[in-house]
Amino acid sequence: MNGCICCTVRQDLIVVLEKLAKRVKAGTLKLDGVIIETTGMADPAPVAQTFFVDDMVKASFKLDGIVTLVDAKHVEQHLDEEKPEGAENEAVEQVAFADRILLNKTDLVSEEDLLRVEKRLKSINSQAPVQRCTKAEVSPDWVLDIGAFDLKRVIEMDPEFLNTEGEHEHDNS
Repeated sequence: MNGCICCTVRQDLIVVLEKLAKRVKAGTLKLDGVIIETTGMADPAPVAQTFFVDDMVKASFKLDGIVTLVDAKHVEQHLDEEKPEGAENEAVEQVAFADRILLNKTDLVSEEDLLRVEKRLKSINSQAPVQRCTKAEVSPDWVLDIGAFDLKRVIEMDPEFLNTEGEHEHDNS
């Protein structure tokens, strides 16, 4: 591990989820679900892997879906960022791993721009529905209890998804 948030977050997340699971089992806590928000440009894979690589977490929690919030005005520049060889473009990874995509700030761009961005998002991930929004306002039903995460689809996209050895490289620039 190199100390980056997307690599070290898994162990911290496991500790928190295990504490929650113990409280639920003891009857001192009732949970409808757990929402994990990864701010900014983080690779979603290590967080998603947490639900499959730790036995207690796997037995106690289910990954319902990955919802990605996309800034309609700036997403293309992030998708086009050149990364050093071996480093992942986090914006591309977030779109590729998404089960649902919120295309936000639609009030700041033209319809022509929105259509171009949506086409670009679909070229990266044809399976995820895209919901246009402003100020991230969407129905909770569109992002909660969606049952959308499909491990088989993710493994087809990334056969090494469950392999946590060696992880990935980062752009340290």
